[in-house]
Amino acid sequence: MAANKFKAKKNEKSSTRGGGGLFGLLAKLKIAGNLETGLPVKHLPKVAFALVLGVFYVWNSHYAEKANRNIDKLETEVEDLRADVTTLEADYMYSSKQSEVAKNVKKLGLEESKEPPYKIVVDKSEY
Repeated sequence: MAANKFKAKKNEKSSTRGGGGLFGLLAKLKIAGNLETGLPVKHLPKVAFALVLGVFYVWNSHYAEKANRNIDKLETEVEDLRADVTTLEADYMYSSKQSEVAKNVKKLGLEESKEPPYKIVVDKSEY
């Protein structure tokens, strides 16, 4: 029986991305000749501006996401506090009823008056 062997392919490219990496890209853009003599300084302001815009864009997106997370956290906290306030108001309204006040002051030895209140009338001549 014959052994299996791989055939060597001829004229195969070095990369499947179509150009051999960075140097293939530079050759396709035809700027490799410009970089051999030095860095083209005339393009630096445009590159720096694009870099600053990119950094600002990334910072702005991170800041917006942080603000959204903070807003969501504060909204849940406000909902919890609103529920607490509603509960406390209901408890206060219940404890301020006359019957509840009478129960609480009975422990102190005070009792509810059986007689209705009366109005004290003072003549103006007494002052």
